[in-house]
Amino acid sequence: MSTQSQSSDAYTMYKQNVQKYFENITKQTPQYFQSVTHLQDECMKTCEKTINATVSLQQEFAKKSGIKTDIPDLVKTAIVDSNKQIVQASTVNNQLVKTTIDATVQNIKTFNENVNAFADLNKNIIHSWMTPFTQKN
Repeated sequence: MSTQSQSSDAYTMYKQNVQKYFENITKQTPQYFQSVTHLQDECMKTCEKTINATVSLQQEFAKKSGIKTDIPDLVKTAIVDSNKQIVQASTVNNQLVKTTIDATVQNIKTFNENVNAFADLNKNIIHSWMTPFTQKN
């Protein structure tokens, strides 16, 4: 925690509090993403285990009850081809999302690099507007 003394100037106080807020967020963000990643990993593992356990149970039931589970070659081909298409679509979708995120990050970085230039431009505009109204000493 910062030991800066609080100023009575509104803008200085605002800047100090914003700085404290972002210092705190910067510390928390890695922990947050680690927790979310861990949660997502556990959910995927649980989903996979649940599906595998369900299929095993159904397989055992079919075996014990004498239900035939052979599928025709055309159906097998359709299932395999559909799964390939689903995996391919998922891969393409993930690549598109990653590309979009990377482009967004780059745009934010570009904006971030130019914030001071925008602020300087706005200061110059304000100065030019205010110059006719300021008193000369």
